[in-house]
Amino acid sequence: MKRWLAGSLKHKLSFMLVCSLLIPLLLLGVVSYQLASSVTEEKAKQSGMNTLRQIRTNLEFIVLDAENMSVFLIGHSDTQKYLTRNDNDANEYLKMIGFLTNLAFSKKYISDITIQPDGTRPTLSTFFNYTVTHSGAPDPLKTDSDYYADHPKYWTSLYENETINGPERVISLMRPVRNINNFRTLGTLTISLNEEVISTYLKTSGLVSNGYVLLLDSDGVIISGGESKWLKHKATDLFPGLTISRDGSVVSGYGRGEDKKTILFDQIPGVNWTLMGVIPYSEYKAQNRFVLSLTAIALTISIILLVGLVLYLVHRVTRPLSRLSAVLKSANPDGDMPRFPVTTTDEIGQLMHTYNKFSNRIAHLTEQVRENEARKKEADMRALQAQINPHFLYNTLSSVHWMALMNKDERIAEMVGSLSDFLRFSLNSGEEFCAISQEIAHARHYAQIQAIRFPDQFELHFIIHPALDQQRMLKLLLQPLIENALIHGIQKQQQPGMIHVIADYIDGYMKFTVEDTGIGMEKETLKALREQLDSALYRDDTSGSYGLKNVQRRLVLHYGLDSRLTIDSVPGQGTKATFIIPVKGARK
Repeated sequence: MKRWLAGSLKHKLSFMLVCSLLIPLLLLGVVSYQLASSVTEEKAKQSGMNTLRQIRTNLEFIVLDAENMSVFLIGHSDTQKYLTRNDNDANEYLKMIGFLTNLAFSKKYISDITIQPDGTRPTLSTFFNYTVTHSGAPDPLKTDSDYYADHPKYWTSLYENETINGPERVISLMRPVRNINNFRTLGTLTISLNEEVISTYLKTSGLVSNGYVLLLDSDGVIISGGESKWLKHKATDLFPGLTISRDGSVVSGYGRGEDKKTILFDQIPGVNWTLMGVIPYSEYKAQNRFVLSLTAIALTISIILLVGLVLYLVHRVTRPLSRLSAVLKSANPDGDMPRFPVTTTDEIGQLMHTYNKFSNRIAHLTEQVRENEARKKEADMRALQAQINPHFLYNTLSSVHWMALMNKDERIAEMVGSLSDFLRFSLNSGEEFCAISQEIAHARHYAQIQAIRFPDQFELHFIIHPALDQQRMLKLLLQPLIENALIHGIQKQQQPGMIHVIADYIDGYMKFTVEDTGIGMEKETLKALREQLDSALYRDDTSGSYGLKNVQRRLVLHYGLDSRLTIDSVPGQGTKATFIIPVKGARK
């Protein structure tokens, strides 16, 4: 090895460059793999927690719906009338059965609604799906005769009802029915939830492919999810030594070897249920193997390119020296030879010292090299400028759009396409005005992106006067108003909402209205917002609703005070933002 290195300057340079570049490259590959592996696990945990929160929201809706339905039934006049009368009227009985059946049929997760009178009147029970022959529902009064005196309702654990079609697993809400006049107990109302439907929600939740979600009651008993043989067993029986968390924490590394798992928890308030998500470590291993394969392939290609480039560069660097060394052996010092500057005492220095008559030629070549380097830097700068050109961003988003379509991921393709159109219009080569149809299209792209991020939370409707379609207006006015309506109005309420965008033609003006069905604003909040919008005309203020103040300033600057933004709101009903624009164009 030593003899091989000492025999040639080319060998020395090749060995040193390969070692100095190869070692950092390998270390970089190892560190990149470790970081990618940890990021993969953290992303899986975060995704799992987001999935549990979505499931919790769905279950909270089901629980709240069942409790609201129970309150409605208890206070309903027909229910009170049926339970307080002493005579048995067949027509009244059938009417109540039909009423309960229609109510239960409207909710696919409701298995049965039963009203058990305290007297001798017949029991009311739905039968649109199954006829219950025997109910295994627990009775809290057997263990505590005064239970309902301290608790307004009782949620059971999982139990079975015997029906003519076989056993059916249910979870029930039980509460007493009292006379609304004297609060005397008239009977018991039971609303049963179908465990099979709840299990379907859990299994189609979107957790990682090999993961699953379990629903536990207050005692840690599995009441839904997973395999049917696990039901009615405590989670600690399946996972010995596990401590069930009630605060939404994460248990990493439960188990050993192939059975190692990550367990996530989320609490459902009100009923004291716990969601338990289980992610096997095999899911991480599969992703880590993929990352490892990519890292190995990238390192291999990089090493091959690196070694080839180093050998090529060393060969290009040493080839003139080798040629010059060969010429030295046969050169005549008295001849007309170019001159080289002497800078070192090694082989190159000895060669340069012999050819010191080449100094002028070397100066000329050096000047050429400088010019070439300047051109190269200029070309690199132009390439960098081209990369940050907006068209590069558009082309990149278009490539991502087509890659998503090729992978049959239509939601990603739709979102990337809308984002590309959204950015293209927002940049728009610096233009300030656009056709109303373009402004509407820009607002639609924004709404489409938000609809993918927040599915089933809002609907956006446009009502545009046909005569205004090609009229021009100051751009980027509607999107901030729609965004404000979505964030501060719709998303702060539990139920979905609607946003209406109306453009009308009135007496030579274009009137634009953005109205939502959100939570609205109290009078004090509305007054403060109007004061902020008025103050935005005279001074810059970064606090408060920046988007609305920006729209206010741009409207007044381009169209005058008559076009400024007006806000109206009613608590619990929604908010409306309005402005007008002259039809004949902007005043500058």
